[in-house]
Amino acid sequence: MQWDIVIGLEIHVQLATRTKIFSGSSTAYGAEPNTQANAVDLAMPGTLPVPNEQAFRYAVMFGLAVNAEIERRSMFERKNYFYPDLPKGYQTTQLERPIVGPGFVDIDLANGETKRVRIHHAHLEEDAGKSLHEDFHGMTGVDLNRAGTPLIEVVTEPDMNNAEEAVAFAKKLHGIVTSLGICDGDMSQGSMRFDVNISLKPKGSETLGTRTETKNLNSFRFMEQAIAHEVERQMDILEDGGTIVQETRLYNGDKDESRSMRTKEEANDYRYFPCPDLLPVEIDDSFIDEARNSLPELPDAKKARFMEQYGLNDYDAGLLAGDSKLAAFFEAAAERGKDAKLASNWVQGEFSARLNAEEKSVADSPITGEQLGDLVVRIADNTISSAGAKKVFEALWTGEGESVDAIIDAKGLKQVSDTGALEAMVDEVLASMPDQVAQYQQESDPKKQKKMLGGFMGPLMKASKGQGNPKLFNEILVRKLGE
Repeated sequence: MQWDIVIGLEIHVQLATRTKIFSGSSTAYGAEPNTQANAVDLAMPGTLPVPNEQAFRYAVMFGLAVNAEIERRSMFERKNYFYPDLPKGYQTTQLERPIVGPGFVDIDLANGETKRVRIHHAHLEEDAGKSLHEDFHGMTGVDLNRAGTPLIEVVTEPDMNNAEEAVAFAKKLHGIVTSLGICDGDMSQGSMRFDVNISLKPKGSETLGTRTETKNLNSFRFMEQAIAHEVERQMDILEDGGTIVQETRLYNGDKDESRSMRTKEEANDYRYFPCPDLLPVEIDDSFIDEARNSLPELPDAKKARFMEQYGLNDYDAGLLAGDSKLAAFFEAAAERGKDAKLASNWVQGEFSARLNAEEKSVADSPITGEQLGDLVVRIADNTISSAGAKKVFEALWTGEGESVDAIIDAKGLKQVSDTGALEAMVDEVLASMPDQVAQYQQESDPKKQKKMLGGFMGPLMKASKGQGNPKLFNEILVRKLGE
C-alpha cells in the first residue's frame, strides 16, 4: 500500500530567564545537583509560587514572532502525575487559556517550495527535575536543579508530511527563539527538546491514523532518524494486518532503536484543574507593545537583508540567517573581509565543518569573525593560495598565532606573484615536458586543452614549493603554449 505520513511536533523551549518561573532559584546550567532548588521548588508546605514577569515577556515575544494571537488573560492549571523528579506531584502548566494562541511559521524546502506550518498554541509551564541513572547501581538519583525552570511548549498542527519538513520547521523555530534571545538553543543541555507525533493513513484518505509520540529528541539528526524509524515500524505493522497502539515511545539514536515507554494518556488522565495558588494573568496592550518594540531582526528579515546587502543567493542567505550566532560571525567576517561571497563560503565550509567535527558551537569557536575576515582579505588579494589559506586557518584554530599576516610570514606562505619568476618556472617545466606540450598544441578541442592544463600545474606548484600563484601560472601557461 501507499501511505500518507502525518507529523505534528511539540517543542519544549527553555526560556533564558535568570530565575525560575515561580521561584527565585537560579536557572544557571552545570551546578552541583540540588544546589539550585529552594523551598518553592521542593514543594515545602506553606510555600506559594510567584510568577516571573520575564517569562511572560519572552512568551509574548515568541507569539509575536510566529504571527500568533496573544491571549490577554491566561490561566495556570495543575497537571497531576507522580514521578520521582516532580516533588509537588503535579506540574503547573496552561491548558484552557494558553498565553500564545494560533500562529504559523513558513519553512523553505529543498525543492524551492515554501510551506506553511500552523501553530496550534504555545503555553507556559515549569520543567520537572532530572532522574540520574548512570552513577547509581540499582538506584536512581534525583537532581531538582531543573525543577521550576520556565518553558514554553509549542504545539503544531499535524501539517508536516515527512522528516525533511519536520526538521526544517525545527531548525526554523530554533533560529527564531535564538534570534529573539529568549532561549540559548543548546540542545545538548536540554534547552530545546522535541516530541514527534507520527501517524500513517492510506494514500488520499481523510481519516487520520492512530498516532504515537516519540519523546525528548535533542538533535535535528536524531529527529530525522526517529521519524524514519517510526514510519517504517508503523508501516510494517499495518501492512502485516496489525494495528497501531497509541503510546509514548523513546528513541535511542546511537542504536537506532525505539521502545514503548507507556500507553498514551489523555488529558483527563492528568486530572487538570485550575491552580488555586495562581490568579489568572492579565496582559494589557502596553505590555504587548513593549515586547513588540523589543523584537530584534528575525531570520526571514535577516535572510532578505543578506540577499540585498551582500548579494548572497537564497540558499546561502537562508542557511546563515537561520542561526543568529552564525549570522553575526558571518557579518563580522564579511565586513572585515570586504568579500561577502568568499566569507560565506568559508563560514559554511571550513569553519562550519570544523565546528561540527569537534562538536562545538559558534560561541565556542577559537577564532573570531574578524580573524576570518582578515584571512578572506589575503585570499582575495592573492597573498596566499587556497592551500595556504587552509594552513593559516589551522594555525588560527589551534592557537599558533593570532594575526593572519604574522602566521603567513612565520610559515612562509606568501604566494609568489612575480610574473618574471613565474615565467621562468613555466619555461623550465615546459622544457622538461615536450611530449605533453606537443599533445596540447595538437589538440583542437578547447575543453580538452583546458583539462590538459592540469597536467602542468602539478610540476609548476612543486617547482614553486607550493607558493606560485595558480591563476598567474594558468595565464602564463595558456599564453606560452599558444605561441
